[in-house]
Amino acid sequence: MRRLIPIGVLLLTVALLVWGLLSHHRGDSVDAGAVYYPVLDTGIDGFERAITPYDWSFPADYGPHFGFQTEWWYYTGNLATDEGRRFGFQFTIFRRAITPNAPASSSEWRSNQVYMAHLTVTDVETGQFVQSQRLSRAGDALAGATTDPVFRVWLEDWQIAALDQEAQHTQITAATTDAALDLTLEQVKPPALQGDEGLSPKGGEPGNASYYYSLSRLITRGEITVDGTPYAVSGTTWMDHEFSTSALASNAVGWDWFGLQIDDNRELMLGQIRLQDGGTDPAFSGMLILPDGSTRKLDAADFTITPVSTWTSPHTGATYPAAWDISVDTGEAQPLRLSVTPLVDDQELIEGISYWEGAVRIEGDATGYGYAELTGYTGPMQGRF
Repeated sequence: MRRLIPIGVLLLTVALLVWGLLSHHRGDSVDAGAVYYPVLDTGIDGFERAITPYDWSFPADYGPHFGFQTEWWYYTGNLATDEGRRFGFQFTIFRRAITPNAPASSSEWRSNQVYMAHLTVTDVETGQFVQSQRLSRAGDALAGATTDPVFRVWLEDWQIAALDQEAQHTQITAATTDAALDLTLEQVKPPALQGDEGLSPKGGEPGNASYYYSLSRLITRGEITVDGTPYAVSGTTWMDHEFSTSALASNAVGWDWFGLQIDDNRELMLGQIRLQDGGTDPAFSGMLILPDGSTRKLDAADFTITPVSTWTSPHTGATYPAAWDISVDTGEAQPLRLSVTPLVDDQELIEGISYWEGAVRIEGDATGYGYAELTGYTGPMQGRF
């Protein structure tokens, strides 16, 4: 659940070991999954914490919040050609601060910020799952985030960039040798503030929380390229932006997260933090987003997520849930009952920390598509960030 605490924090911390905080040499992109280092705990002293509700101001808050240690911009979409060939994609850029303040230096190479990006494409027809990641420090504008003059986040030539001053239209561009995205996204609903006006607790301790909002339905058009073949596609994308200085509780194992876009123009964010004793943390909540953009907070007691089958990875040997029955109290006479299944079983990322994140289909009382993220199935997540 990247909306909880980013899967990339471990790999972002690797940047400190790869380049060093005050390196003077140009840092090229690195396949951080090729190396595995233990976490270097840089501490949280001096960073801002998510403790009270946040005073939001858009479009400024689409951009970076450098006072917090960790931040990410996360996009997942389900797209199709006019002929009905379906694709899923994930594109995420993470920011990690090594220290609360930038180093005092005139050198363009010195920076206390490191960035990582994940790109995946799921070709549902063939079952192909393409994954790639990049890692870079912010020195010499190799990577960064800004709202000057407009919202933009980038890691080298992978970027999310606003096409207008209010960031109502954005563009994602990213390419590897195996896949590429060139997509335009139109915002049709206001930001949905998760938790308590955007304060999203992750546990019982004050500060163990994030500031979190979603753009739950972005009308998306453009081109996806797989193995050199471009496809004109359209559909919808879910965007999460979250920033925090916190960590999972010591008894947390991992999380399951769902961003579901229903065909009747509603969306659901549902999640659960799994604990060592087999239970779930009651602090985390969900949200129902209505067609007009209004929202209804869902407490942990308002929904259930029940796995009904499993899939065992041929890459890591981990066994993941592979389908779910979900019941949600939406305030109506009867609960909303959904069946959620992966469009492709093998959507496991295996670079660095392994986890499953992929496109899913919604059936039952409503239909649609979405994304799910499953962590902690190859080993507990606590102590890794």
